[in-house]
Amino acid sequence: MTIISAETPGGNSPAIRIQGLKKTYRGDSKKEQKIALKGIDLEVRRGSFFGLLGPNGAGKSTMINIMAGLTIKSKGTVEICGHDVDRDTRAARLSIGVVPQELIIDTFFTVREALEITAGYYGIEKSKRRTQEIIEAMGLADKADVNSRRLSGGMRRRLLVGKALVHSPEVLILDEPTAGVDVELRTQLWDYVKQLNEQGTTILLTTHYLEEAEELCDEIAIINHGAIIARDSKENLMRGVDSKELVLTLDKKIDDTSVLEGLQSCVEDNRLCIKYQPSQVSFGEIIDQVKSAGYAIEDLSTRDVELEDIFRDLTSQKAA
Repeated sequence: MTIISAETPGGNSPAIRIQGLKKTYRGDSKKEQKIALKGIDLEVRRGSFFGLLGPNGAGKSTMINIMAGLTIKSKGTVEICGHDVDRDTRAARLSIGVVPQELIIDTFFTVREALEITAGYYGIEKSKRRTQEIIEAMGLADKADVNSRRLSGGMRRRLLVGKALVHSPEVLILDEPTAGVDVELRTQLWDYVKQLNEQGTTILLTTHYLEEAEELCDEIAIINHGAIIARDSKENLMRGVDSKELVLTLDKKIDDTSVLEGLQSCVEDNRLCIKYQPSQVSFGEIIDQVKSAGYAIEDLSTRDVELEDIFRDLTSQKAA
């Protein structure tokens, strides 16, 4: 597969720098004003694969739209590769490509025409356009001259990715890129995006498939109620939650649950699932408690914390 690489990143500025970003949507006589962003500070280093996670309505799309120049911020500064989105708008927009969640395409044009029009929007001279290269890279060669309204949902998603790459941006933002697509396309898309990242393109990903973020991202921020509530490397986030799960298969059915006093557990016949905090109780103490109650352990398995656990724990808390 051909890879459409970004221009070689230069300078010492981060790929994305956001400081004091606020956005308030004004209300009217029927609706109160809505505070979408409450003063976001965030930096994304060049070349990273960054995950921006949060529940619906958390503020992710507002942030992305401000970075892309589609929404006017209320306060704060946003820079893309050192270019302020207000003072150096053209350079900022040339530095970023956005793949929206919605399958928004102009159904009057073919795949080739759609890419050519997008390249023209960015002011790319015809001699410097990479339309055919992008078509082949996106696996759309047999659809190049097909009207986009005849494309399947998966093919439309590929076209959106291609449109975001026509100007070889240094930063690629993927907003729920695999929502509603089949497994094959999802695999192909991630293989392609990982290669882009390896060649230097900074990737910012929003997704509700937390296993994707866990597999792909090296850094993660979690946003909720318009505020960043966690931001760290994936490894540090995973280590930061004091929670483990232990599943025991016992030699007989558990009839008296009082033997499990002090443990957060669920029982099903002779199977016992225990969630515990390693800082409060040790693995060995749990095993000793079960054995002292007269049960023999036939099998056991453990599950360490996953990104989904962290996400659920943090976003279930109300913002301060």
